[in-house]
Order: sequence, then C-alpha cells, then structure tokens
Amino acid sequence: MRKHIPNLITLLNLFSGCIAVIFAVNDDLEYAAYFVFLGIFFDFFDGFAARALKVQSELGLQLDSLADMVTSGVVPGIAMYQMLQWSTGDVVPTTMTETMAWKEFNFLPLFGLLITLASAYRLANFNIDTNQTNSFIGLPTPANTLLILSFPLILQFENGEGLHEFVLNKWFLIILTLVSSYMLNAKIPLFALKFKTWGFRTNAVRYIFLFLSVCMIATMQYLAIPFIIILYVALSIIVKLIKW
Repeated sequence: MRKHIPNLITLLNLFSGCIAVIFAVNDDLEYAAYFVFLGIFFDFFDGFAARALKVQSELGLQLDSLADMVTSGVVPGIAMYQMLQWSTGDVVPTTMTETMAWKEFNFLPLFGLLITLASAYRLANFNIDTNQTNSFIGLPTPANTLLILSFPLILQFENGEGLHEFVLNKWFLIILTLVSSYMLNAKIPLFALKFKTWGFRTNAVRYIFLFLSVCMIATMQYLAIPFIIILYVALSIIVKLIKW
C-alpha cells in the first residue's frame, strides 16, 4: 500500500493543475495561481514521500513529469497567453466567425505558449538525463511557473500604476517569455532543495536561500517571487564559481 502514497500525491498535483487550467482558460489567473501553488506543494512532497518510504520507481518518475506538464507547463503558457491578450486590449473571440477572417485574429498572445513547448522539452530531457539526480541543469519547471504566475498576482494585489503599465507592456511579456523559455533549457547548473542531511555545512546555500526568501516574502509579498527566482539562479552561479 505504501508504494502508492507518492503516486497519489503526484495525482493530487495533476488534479490541482487541471483545476488551474480551467481557471486560466476562463481568464481567472488569480485562482489559477493558487491551484498551481497547491500543485507545486504536492510536487515537492511526492518526491519527499518516495524517498522517506524508500519506494522510488520509474512509474513515479514518469507520472511526476506528466503531472508537471499540466501544472508547470500548460498553465504558465495559458497564463502568458492571457497576459499578452490583456496587454493588447483584445477580447478573445468565442468562435472563429466572430473574427470575420483570420487576418483579424491577433496571433501575438499565442507566443506565450512557447513556455509550454519549452517546458515539455525540458521535462522530456530531464527524464533521460542522468546528470540531474542531485541538482538541476536549467530552471526547473515549477520555479519557472512561480515566476510567470507571480505577475497576475502582482497586478491584482500590488498598487502602482507604473508597475501595472510595466507588467502589461507587451514587450516586457515577450522578453519574459523568451527568457523563461531559454532558462528552462539553459546549460546552467542550479542547486536542488533536497536535504539529505540537516547539517548547515552541506546545506549552507539552501538555508541561506530559504532565509532570504522568507525575508523577501514578509516584506514584499507577491512582488518578492520574481526576485526569489533571480536569487535562486544567482546563488547557484555563485556556488558554482566558488567550487571552481
């Protein structure tokens, strides 16, 4: 029975991702973000449960990637599509006949789905890459999803007309899409938040990262999330340079 517990948690990740897709398609990115956060929570603890119960399996690995493809692949792509839609001020037609012709259809928001394609490539590559057991190469899909889904929450809860204009600038969103898609598959080593022991010496970078992240969230709320992702990448690069 215990061998099924991690897979059940993984399926809860998938279930959360499916609900997030529904909210994202219906242009409710706030609740889509909440269910993505819940899915990522389950994504973290399915691996933890598998290691604690010593029931890691190939099935669990494949199931985890399939769940991540929805929660951390499809949802951020749709979210970026919707934000690009907001940036152009267009309304999505319910039927193709409402556009009168293809030439009247705004294809720019479809560019956001590049994130979904890049996520799929990363997840497939991760499954066959034996060099990512204790660390990552490229930005993990959950981290990238937190980055993308933070911006609808920033728009919802952070005040500042200038901030809103900046986030909803189509060129900012296009650059963000390109950067996040690149980072998903970049050959940049990044540390994993996996604690094999609780000692500070072997987990110094993880403790420092968690401490600084908590401090930023406490002072900046949702605005902290993009900076936490940047901090994660920066600390990983610093650790790599020190080891050299």
